[in-house]
Amino acid sequence: MEAAAAAKRRREVESQVIEKVGEVIREIERAKHVEQVICALHSLAVLLFPIDSSLISGSIDERYKEQIVSAKVHAANERDDWWSAFYQGAAFPTLARVLVLDVASNWLTCFPLSAKKHIYDVFFVNGLSIEVVQVLVPFLQQSSSNHLDVNAIQSNVERLLVVCLLDNGGVLKMAIHLAVFPKSEDTTNDKFKSAVSRVAQIVTSIPDKARLRAPPLLSSHLFFKQITIQLLTGMVERLAITNKSDIDVNLSFLGEIFSRIARRGSSDVLLSEVTPQILRHVRSCLSSNTDVVETNAFESNPESQLWLKLMEAITDPYTIERIAEQLLRQLATEHASDIEAYWVLWILFHHLLKFRSSVRSMFVDKFLLWKVFPVCCLRWILQFAVLEYSPINDLQTKGHETTNGLLHTAERLAAVWSKRDFVQSAPLEQQAYITAALGLCLEKMSKEELDKTKDVMHSILQGVSCRLESPADLVRKMASTIALVFSKVVDPKNPLYLDDSCNGESIDWEFGLTTSEKGSLSISNAENKIDETGTSQTAGSGKGRDVKSKSKKSSEFSLVDPDEIIDPVTLNYESVSDENDDDDASQNSDSSDSSLQPYDLADDDTDLKRKFSQLVDVAGALRKSDDADGVEMALDVAESLIRASPDELTHLAGDLARTLIQVRCSDVAVEGEEESTEEKRQRALIALVVMRPFESLDTLNKLLYSPNVDVSQRIMILDVMTLAAEELANAKTMKPKHQTGPLISTISEPQPWFLPSNTGPLGAGSWKQVSDTGTLLNYSNRYERELPLKGGHVKRGKTRRWSLRSGNLHENQVEWSQNKFPLYAAAFMLPAMQGFDKKRHGVDLLGRDFLVLGKLIYMLGVCMKCASMHPEASVLAPLLLDMLRSREVSHHKEAYVRRAVLFAASCVLVALHPSSIASSLVEGNIEISEGLEWIRTWALHVADSDTDRECYTMAVSCLQLHSEMALLASRALESAESTFKAKSISLSSDLSKGTIKIPNSNVEY
Repeated sequence: MEAAAAAKRRREVESQVIEKVGEVIREIERAKHVEQVICALHSLAVLLFPIDSSLISGSIDERYKEQIVSAKVHAANERDDWWSAFYQGAAFPTLARVLVLDVASNWLTCFPLSAKKHIYDVFFVNGLSIEVVQVLVPFLQQSSSNHLDVNAIQSNVERLLVVCLLDNGGVLKMAIHLAVFPKSEDTTNDKFKSAVSRVAQIVTSIPDKARLRAPPLLSSHLFFKQITIQLLTGMVERLAITNKSDIDVNLSFLGEIFSRIARRGSSDVLLSEVTPQILRHVRSCLSSNTDVVETNAFESNPESQLWLKLMEAITDPYTIERIAEQLLRQLATEHASDIEAYWVLWILFHHLLKFRSSVRSMFVDKFLLWKVFPVCCLRWILQFAVLEYSPINDLQTKGHETTNGLLHTAERLAAVWSKRDFVQSAPLEQQAYITAALGLCLEKMSKEELDKTKDVMHSILQGVSCRLESPADLVRKMASTIALVFSKVVDPKNPLYLDDSCNGESIDWEFGLTTSEKGSLSISNAENKIDETGTSQTAGSGKGRDVKSKSKKSSEFSLVDPDEIIDPVTLNYESVSDENDDDDASQNSDSSDSSLQPYDLADDDTDLKRKFSQLVDVAGALRKSDDADGVEMALDVAESLIRASPDELTHLAGDLARTLIQVRCSDVAVEGEEESTEEKRQRALIALVVMRPFESLDTLNKLLYSPNVDVSQRIMILDVMTLAAEELANAKTMKPKHQTGPLISTISEPQPWFLPSNTGPLGAGSWKQVSDTGTLLNYSNRYERELPLKGGHVKRGKTRRWSLRSGNLHENQVEWSQNKFPLYAAAFMLPAMQGFDKKRHGVDLLGRDFLVLGKLIYMLGVCMKCASMHPEASVLAPLLLDMLRSREVSHHKEAYVRRAVLFAASCVLVALHPSSIASSLVEGNIEISEGLEWIRTWALHVADSDTDRECYTMAVSCLQLHSEMALLASRALESAESTFKAKSISLSSDLSKGTIKIPNSNVEY
């Protein structure tokens, strides 16, 4: 009976509320003044909310004050019944539509501030937040109408959402309401989930639906930050709730909100608020427990249980992954210790790690093999998900049986780390990350545990040997580090040091990589690049820079007077004689002090050494490999004798080049001075190629693919050709100064050019023109002058001055740079490109010898750059592009080769003159246009899909060069077309086949 009476009472209240709402709406429609609207709304508001009418009466006209003051007011119990019936029925949506559309667009701007707050906003601020949000949010995308002010409506809705949800904690009110959601016998769990999901979806969609001119608090960053703070604060405050089902529903709403925030790409905003709170909780627990902290200390803590239930309420795997990833990065940013980070992960994920296979797979598979975290985060992942014990117990666990998870993880990491495809295709950041993961796992293992694994030893040996072949110093350092850790596991007393940088006690698992602001590893100075000389260098190694500076200094030679007589014997011994003179002077000063000092016989060897003055003797000495001193002396003078360019150099160039290549500097040099000897040989070969290009290159190109030379000799040949090409392109010659003055010079006083010279006997008169009367047409002029007697003639001397210039040659000559390389460009490039893809005995450029292939392509690119803006570049460019376009080269597995291809392609773009490209198109030659179009498409492919950082950076630069070249070539082509049209010359029919596309545009030429 009581239930029936209560239901009857509800129905009566609902009918009264609906009737009152209809009455208010009719009064608003009939209103002519704003006070009438205020009075109508006030008559309903006082029935629903405890409103002080005196706050409103002072701001309206006197005629309506009595109506405001005398309005009917309900008691507290009846007011609550009316409030429930109003918001849980159809009355509120009906009135809200009138308030949002009609009142907001027509009357709201005339409302006094007090009336706006206590009469209008009160229906939304003090209402049921779940219903308010469902009513207001759809109006954010109100369609335009003729009789409604859409801008006023949308701005008012945005204001109401800020006031209701952010200023008055509306999101927290929703969570509390859902926590005490009314339950009945026919109410199922699906209804709760549906309600929670619908409300969470509406709330998180507000930033997307708001206008661009909306208040800043409705932006995704600030809005999600504010509601996260609200929910986290409310979660902690509701720890006193004892009903488990109430907590579950409340945390389900939080879990749904957090999932949708992460799905909308704002997980960093979410974790920026979550991480400090849970880290503060962990630190308080650790500080309150002075002894060793066990899991019971956290399991019994109510707040820890609440965090655990919150993570269990999140069922979306993607959200859990984003939360875990951002949590690790935020902990690294907060500089959390290993113990603090472990317990944070344990509180949030230890239950999920046991009962959800997707979470375990996320930690041990995705976070170790696919993601890249800072090294500290990697340690935390291994400690929590693989070792599964606290770092404080690490020393206690050391020596006991390791978990199977560590052995299994080490096997999988080693299997991935050892694959050659992984070394070739994976980014350096990921390679360094997996190397660190494998090394940290090996550090936790003993020899007995290593023996239990199946293929870890074989995989490590394979991975080390594969990385030692890499041209990148960083990759080789990874191999040496793993080899060191592995050797310590096998035999701790005999560690294996493959690199001098691994001598310290601790190992730098970051390998010189920096940690970016986002918390991931990035390549900085540690990444290897192909520099201007084609060599792979690591920043910070002063040794490589010193060698490079020495070679540059030694390759510079001073200009000499071609008329000067030079003794070849004294070319390279001036410095030696100076040193000997200094030594003699010091010895004489010493002998003056005491005549009993012992005589140093070591100085006599200098006088006994043989001095080479002929290239034939140098070549003969280089062939005697058993005479180390002779070979070293020959290398000392080889460059100077070659640059002196004796007559026999033409005949000896080929044989001398072969002999220099075959010299083993490591056998003849003193220990520790091998690099100096190698430099001397390299400078001699460069001088030989520069002085006699054709003869030397013929031999070098044959040796390049010969089975009788090794990889180091092939690389040296290519380096020599590269440096020689650059020297020829920057050659210096002597040319006369430009003489300013009249084009026709005079010997004595200025006079007309057609008059005879005034030189002659002393006392001779001036020349006078004599006219001929014999003919009518005179084709020449006659001049006469008076001469003195013969005795007064001036006797001429024997010395003659053949020029008006000064006799000092160097005063009248200057240095001019003249590019001599284009003449020899074909000799440099064509033989080297021929047969590069053939697999010979001991030669496999497309496979094992990819280092040689990269050096070859780099050398060809330098040659193209040295021939820039010359006709030879237009002829050689299509041939080089045909080589680069082959799939085996452009899609090579090694990033080193792909970088060289990008460099060579960029050099082609720089070398070709735009007018040459336009001329080729006009003449119907489409080879260049096809090659340039391939450069564009291939560079776009590399920039979009290549995993190597340097490759896609170079590809973007290549696209920029291509766009500039295409623009200039199109202008030259338009100029040529206009010229031909003006002269009525028809263009080739093949011109339409060649196209030049400018990137990021639809223009084709």
